[in-house]
Amino acid sequence: MSLRYSFATLLIAAGVILAEEPAANPAGAAADYVIAPGTRIPLGLINSVSTKNAAEGDRVYLETVFPIMANGRIVIPPGSWVAGTVTEVKRPGRVKGRGELYLRFDSLTLPNGVTRDFRARLGGIDGRGGEEFNKAEGKVRSEGNKAGDARTVAETTGAGATVGLIAESAQNGHYAMGAGIGAAVGATAGLMAVLLTRGPDAVLAKGSTIEMITDRPLQFRKSEIDFGTMQYGHFSDGPGPQTGKKNSAWSRWPF
Repeated sequence: MSLRYSFATLLIAAGVILAEEPAANPAGAAADYVIAPGTRIPLGLINSVSTKNAAEGDRVYLETVFPIMANGRIVIPPGSWVAGTVTEVKRPGRVKGRGELYLRFDSLTLPNGVTRDFRARLGGIDGRGGEEFNKAEGKVRSEGNKAGDARTVAETTGAGATVGLIAESAQNGHYAMGAGIGAAVGATAGLMAVLLTRGPDAVLAKGSTIEMITDRPLQFRKSEIDFGTMQYGHFSDGPGPQTGKKNSAWSRWPF
């Protein structure tokens, strides 16, 4: 009798476990809508990111700017939130080298609060800025400043020549000598300014639009993309990217 009771108890226990298992694992249900890996999702930056003040681990906040559809239905509406992370920062060098930024995207939250975690990469940046994007390495690189460096040297050379000309002529009338000395001093000052200051920082300004590429399928059930009467968000692109500027306190020779 006790053996039969024990066997029945085991069956009942097993039945309870089997009955409860599906409820404990709702994620195992078949997805109704799937955003395929490699899908490009345009995003707008809510906060600016720059090699001047960003650090590894800093958070980046964005929102979707275009509806993403599957099976004829909007699955990711505009105004959905995306959180990312700065994974690496390289400041521009003083003599050579450019600023570099690496970003990773970590999660997506729909307007109704449904969230998906993932690891997505950067696929493109706003063409309005001067930054370059290396698709193979996934890095944002600041623009070069050779023209600005040449202009700095030319401006200080010209300013130095003018001051030297005035000073020498006032003293003894040697115009050419004064101009030559002043130009040499100005050129040296300009070269020092170039060597002692960093190049332009890499900047992804608030309001820039960038592109995220998904690395895995994002699956949703029909109930998870029920947005009811919610109004889809409208992203304001703000001022957009700003032209990179060299970080210099010596922008002009002080004549």
